[in-house]
Amino acid sequence: MVSGEHRFHGLSSFRFVRSKGRVVRGQYFATRYALNSRRKTYRVSIVVSKKVSKSAVVRNRIRRRLYEVVRQQEASIVKPFDIAIMVYAEELANMSAKDLLNQVEKQLKTAGII
Repeated sequence: MVSGEHRFHGLSSFRFVRSKGRVVRGQYFATRYALNSRRKTYRVSIVVSKKVSKSAVVRNRIRRRLYEVVRQQEASIVKPFDIAIMVYAEELANMSAKDLLNQVEKQLKTAGII
């Protein structure tokens, strides 16, 4: 799980990423990112809406799994990016850990974050 200093909450932070950032779309989720020069480390937020799954258990499982994968990539993220991952597929809840890691890694490399 990603530590508290590497998470962001709130509408203003999310609005900054939406307005100033760029997006990389994949099969299961989209990654919005923006370089934030006011920070020293990266921050990440994961958005899983009720459209993905009506079950809070499934949404939280997806969120926890993605936070863990991002934590594993922590050493590779050297610049202070603000990253927002927006999920639009329920398949992430049951996907193998290796496949999930490959999906996230591919998008982060495409974005130039790692």
